[in-house]
Amino acid sequence: MVRLCVALVALLGLVACGGSRSPRAQAFDQVQFASGPIQKACQAQGRKQASRARCGCVQAVANRELSASDQRRGAKYFKDPHALQQVRQNQDSNAGNKRFWAAWKAYGQRAAQVCSGV
Repeated sequence: MVRLCVALVALLGLVACGGSRSPRAQAFDQVQFASGPIQKACQAQGRKQASRARCGCVQAVANRELSASDQRRGAKYFKDPHALQQVRQNQDSNAGNKRFWAAWKAYGQRAAQVCSGV
């Protein structure tokens, strides 16, 4: 009977602790900050909502979601959003544009999700 009680208390203790989630999911739950080409381009434009914290957050997401070359390429579009629109429209005739647009779109959705409260 004592063993049963000890086992029950141990089981209840484990249940009370809760399960763990993957480290990747936990990393996205915490707002991160990083510096890099996206963060610098974001801050350079001087937009009202481009705070240091938000620009650093989108850079942190970029570090996880985009290659270094895609980050450098994407940073240029902060200055010239029309050029990014041309990439989106020309993805059918250019495999590089198609690959970049898919990566950039997925990154943008993830950055909006992670950094919206910053």
